[in-house]
Amino acid sequence: MQTQALYELARQQNIAVLTFPMPLCGSMSVMDEDGSCAIGMDPGLENAGSRERVHLAHELGHCVTGSFYNIHATVDHRQRHENRADKWAVQKLIPVSALDDAVASGCTELWELAEHF
Repeated sequence: MQTQALYELARQQNIAVLTFPMPLCGSMSVMDEDGSCAIGMDPGLENAGSRERVHLAHELGHCVTGSFYNIHATVDHRQRHENRADKWAVQKLIPVSALDDAVASGCTELWELAEHF
């Protein structure tokens, strides 16, 4: 899925994508009490190609799956929600056929797959 398609998905889901300086993390998402979501993207990510796409897909993953936590959450609870957002992003960004081809060509370790894609 291309970056513009992710922005379109956010628009269709009524998820606001706002530009906000976040040099340390690059992006974040929040859910309001009424269940509405918003995503903040650091201006340094605009037109940053794959970095922008990965950040946006990850934050959309939080919003679409409802995977949020607060500052009091335990580390394992946070990681579970981060993993869920990452899984959603990977499923949107990497076609199954491309993943199958990479594995068939010998990329079987996570780090190899990460470098490949």
